[in-house]
Amino acid sequence: MRFDASGFTFTPAPLVARARRVLIKPAASYMSPHPVTTSKETLRAVIDGIKKVSDADILILEGTPSGEPVYPIYKWLAYEFPHVLMLDVKDCIWVEVENPLVHPCAIPTFWVPNVVLSSDYLISIAPCQTRRKTGFLTIPNLLSLLPIAKYGGTGPNAWKDLYELGMPKVLADLYFTLPFDLGVVDARKRLITDDDPSQGKVEEYGKIFTGEPYEVDSEGCQAVHADCEYLKLIDAGRAELETH
Repeated sequence: MRFDASGFTFTPAPLVARARRVLIKPAASYMSPHPVTTSKETLRAVIDGIKKVSDADILILEGTPSGEPVYPIYKWLAYEFPHVLMLDVKDCIWVEVENPLVHPCAIPTFWVPNVVLSSDYLISIAPCQTRRKTGFLTIPNLLSLLPIAKYGGTGPNAWKDLYELGMPKVLADLYFTLPFDLGVVDARKRLITDDDPSQGKVEEYGKIFTGEPYEVDSEGCQAVHADCEYLKLIDAGRAELETH
């Protein structure tokens, strides 16, 4: 669904009312404002919507490509929400999770934070970014949940082992292995850049997209005329699961 960003209010799915723990994955790896990162306005709207219907514990989880602590970035971004637990990916316990696809695109298993597996409802909130004409939305936003210590490199070389396998394939596998319940594209502004998200052209856009991550990434990519090769691979994976 598409909403005007001004006055956006979040209405959670009925499942949230029964959840004991809700985990939110924003884009908060850099000390840069929206749309490099998720805006505090959209993050606050989602948190407020959850609190209206649920007493669940709300967790915010993010990591950095440098391996440095994420807490100074949370503070810089003014992510200060009462009764919300802020977590750093690098401090988590890692669990190896099997890809449910019979024929994975690239990765048969992923190392992921155990807190993701112990949460009842998972939300990815990503800014609207186009990198080299490719959409970088709610599914690519999950990449920084993965430990750079296990996948190679830091900084510009973070997760280099995964990039060498082909990032569209990795993202498709990640979609099936970490089935997030909801995706939110925070398109108050739009970023057009090359590889470095801290550099690029910023445009006012004034929209919020919400929905199942595959669906919302499809709508977002169509809206900004971006290519999303990983969505085609997800289509193939869905067809495979339906036949097994």
